[in-house]
Amino acid sequence: MNASETRLTVKGLKCDGCIARAREALSRVPGVLDAEFDLKAGTALVKGHADPHAIARALTDTGYPAELSSS
Repeated sequence: MNASETRLTVKGLKCDGCIARAREALSRVPGVLDAEFDLKAGTALVKGHADPHAIARALTDTGYPAELSSS
């Protein structure tokens, strides 16, 4: 079974430390396999079989407001 991709817009990511904290939060979400962040664009691409709403909630609860992208 192939991993799905969840695209999100994420606010508040300003540095590599922010990305490290965001990755740590996502590591606690069941089904997340990997995450790529684009600081300049303010986006995240999360791979795995996790609930997209759980991904957004984990980032938001960590201080990085996230919304699911339609693209």
